[in-house]
Amino acid sequence: MPEEELKRVLAEKLESRNASVAVIGLGYVGLPLAVAIARAGHRVVGVDFDAKRVASINAGHSYIEDVSDVSVADLLALGRLSAASDYSAVAEVDVAVIAVPTPIDEYRMPDLSYVKSAAESLSRSMRKGSLVVLESTTYPGTTEEVLAPLFAAAGLTGGIDIFIGYSPERIDPGNETYKIANTPKIVSGLTADCLELTLAFYSTFVDTLVPVSTLQTAEISKLFENIFRVVNIALVNEFQVICDRFGIDVWEVIAACSTKPYGFMPFYPGPGLGGHCVPVDPFYLAYKARQRRVNTEFIELAGRINANMPNYVVNRIAGELNEVNRPIKESHIGVIGVAYKKNTSDVRESPALTIIESLLETGAKVSYHDAHVPHLKVDHTVLDSNELTSDWLGAQDVVVILADHDSVDWFLVNSSATMIVDTRNALRRFAPITGAVRDPSPA
Repeated sequence: MPEEELKRVLAEKLESRNASVAVIGLGYVGLPLAVAIARAGHRVVGVDFDAKRVASINAGHSYIEDVSDVSVADLLALGRLSAASDYSAVAEVDVAVIAVPTPIDEYRMPDLSYVKSAAESLSRSMRKGSLVVLESTTYPGTTEEVLAPLFAAAGLTGGIDIFIGYSPERIDPGNETYKIANTPKIVSGLTADCLELTLAFYSTFVDTLVPVSTLQTAEISKLFENIFRVVNIALVNEFQVICDRFGIDVWEVIAACSTKPYGFMPFYPGPGLGGHCVPVDPFYLAYKARQRRVNTEFIELAGRINANMPNYVVNRIAGELNEVNRPIKESHIGVIGVAYKKNTSDVRESPALTIIESLLETGAKVSYHDAHVPHLKVDHTVLDSNELTSDWLGAQDVVVILADHDSVDWFLVNSSATMIVDTRNALRRFAPITGAVRDPSPA
């Protein structure tokens, strides 16, 4: 079948919202994406090697906060959503979206093994005239230099036998305002026809699309979005250290600066970076830039500053205990919130893991509360979440706030703990009002 005919057939299926779609990877990106695609009317099969995830979806249950059991069960009953643990399920699909992890190794080198494995498996299974879109965050050149050649080796030439696109994921776990549908989405294609079909696919479930001229433009755009955050977070983290040394409340400074209607954007300090994107993505660009003999000193510096924040928090805890003549060894330290961000259960790259591990190494007696994370493995130690009670809080020599979940009774924390290290400004509403800066939130 000629290229134009292949394109026409797929375009008609997409326009009628009756395409068969495979989503490779059912994690924090893949599952919400699969649900959004299925809600648009397409038939979706999710592929994941985690047997528990597959069984959960096929039983009508979700394992991610942003996706409800009701959504999964309803789509399952309609025949629009299912899950599988092998690639035999993708043999007849019209579209495949790759949403697998792209981590870095211990030397901060990109690990594309999941992308390569997915592409190799799809290239052996997919038919001519299909669309393949990579959503995983990666360095510029990946789609053309890694993905397309794997399909070509299987006899599927990009832009002729198979259509290839890249559209970086923009999913913010726990965000109640911006979901997949109302978050503008960058899209790109290997050829003009690839871009046209990629646009046709995403337009069925995303309100606003942002087409860019090349695959590399889309790939580096996602990296810059997160590098922008990393650099500014590093700046405010370093600024916090400076303010602490001067005895100045960094949060009051940021609140005051935020009143300026132009030229300032607030970022907030914290115990370190976590999650699947921000701590990892900048090093993908740094790696690729080195191949072009380009130094990325700003990115590397920001990475070092942010990576040191857990150590700063541990030293701050030790300093607070020293003020009351208590060594950190044998002290009871209660941690509130171990997820990397509020209102999620995601502990990937969470600074809480590093902080708790360091505290345990000093001989401290560490316990934690996090309603979103009932169990936590730190190195070889398994901890269980404690109920948030006045007894548990009062038994701690110091309480450390690492995630400011909305479910926490902050009044109870403030009134029951004898010493608090608040890395998230969660107790701001209990602080005395100074100057003209006021927090409008109720106590």
